[in-house]
Amino acid sequence: MSSFSYEPYYSTSYKRRYVETPRVHISSVRSGYSTARSAYSSYSAPVSSSLSVRRSYSSSSGSLMPSLENLDLSQVAAISNDLKSIRTQEKAQLQDLNDRFASFIERVHELEQQNKVLEAELLVLRQKHSEPSRFRALYEQEIRDLRLAAEDATNEKQALQGEREGLEETLRNLQARYEEEVLSREDAEGRLMEARKGADEAALARAELEKRIDSLMDEISFLKKVHEEEIAELQAQIQYAQISVEMDVTKPDLSAALKDIRAQYEKLAAKNMQNAEEWFKSRFTVLTESAAKNTDAVRAAKDEVSESRRLLKAKTLEIEACRGMNEALEKQLQELEDKQNADISAMQDTINKLENELRTTKSEMARYLKEYQDLLN
Repeated sequence: MSSFSYEPYYSTSYKRRYVETPRVHISSVRSGYSTARSAYSSYSAPVSSSLSVRRSYSSSSGSLMPSLENLDLSQVAAISNDLKSIRTQEKAQLQDLNDRFASFIERVHELEQQNKVLEAELLVLRQKHSEPSRFRALYEQEIRDLRLAAEDATNEKQALQGEREGLEETLRNLQARYEEEVLSREDAEGRLMEARKGADEAALARAELEKRIDSLMDEISFLKKVHEEEIAELQAQIQYAQISVEMDVTKPDLSAALKDIRAQYEKLAAKNMQNAEEWFKSRFTVLTESAAKNTDAVRAAKDEVSESRRLLKAKTLEIEACRGMNEALEKQLQELEDKQNADISAMQDTINKLENELRTTKSEMARYLKEYQDLLN
C-alpha cells in the first residue's frame, strides 16, 4: 500500500503521521487481509469523493481567479468557511480511518501469532498422530501381561479342578472303602456275637456235660458200692453154703445147685460189671470228645473274636486316618479355591480398571483427532 499526501489541504504534521504508518505484508492470513481491505475500501469512499471535489475545485481555480476579484468579501468568507469545514470533516474521517487501519494491523498481527501457535499445535498433533502413543503401548503391554496372567490363572484353575476331581475320586473311593469296612465291621460284630453265643452255648454244654459226668461218676460210685455189697453178700452166701456143705455132706444136690447158682451169678455179675465198665468208658469217651470239641470250638471262637477285634481296630484306625486325610484334603481344596477366587477377582478388577483407562485414553485420542480434523478443516 502506498501513502497518501494532500499537500494543498493538510498540514505537514498529519502527513508525517500518516506516512510513518508501518507497512504490513499479510501473506499467511489472507482472510483477515481481505476483511481489512474491504473495510478500508468502504471507509475510503467519502475520502475519494472529497478528493474529487478538491480536484474539481483545483481544476476550476484557474478559471475562477478573474471572477474572484469581482466577488465581495462576504462570498469569499463563505467559501473559506465551507472549505475549512470540508477540510475538518475530511481530517476527522482520515483520522478515524487511520485508527481503524491501525487496529486492523494489530488484529492482523494477533492473527499471525495465533496462526503460528496453531501451526505449532498442529505440528505437535501430527507428531503425536504419526508416532505411537507411549501410554497406549504401556497399557497394551500391561493388558497383555494381565491376559497372560489370567490365562495362567485359568490353566492353574483347570489343573486345580483336575486335582480336585482326583481328590474327589479318591474321597469317593475312601468313602466306598469306609462303607465296606463298616459293613465288614458289622459282619464281624455279627460273627462275634454268634461266636459269643456259640461260646456261651458251648460253656453251658460243657457245664451240663460236667454235671452229667459228675452224676455219672456218682452213679458209677454207687454201682461200685452196690456191686461190692452184692459181691460181699454173695461171698457171704458162698461161705455159708460151704459151711452148710461141710456140715451136711449127705446133700450133694444142694451143693451142686449152689455151685451152679454161684457160677451163674458170677457170670451175671461179671457180665454186668463188664457192661457197666464198657458203658462208662464209652460214655466217658463221648463226653471227653464232646468236651474237647467244645473246648476247640470255644478256643476257635476266642481266636476268631480276637482276630475280629484286631481287624476291627486296624480298620477303625485306617478309617480314622482316611477321615483325617479327607478333612485335610477338603480344607486344602477349600483354601485353594478361596485363593484362586481372590486372585481371579483381583485380576478381573485390574483388567476392568485397565479397560476403563484404555477406553478413556481412546476417547481422549478420538477427541484429539477430532480437534485435529477440525483444525485441518
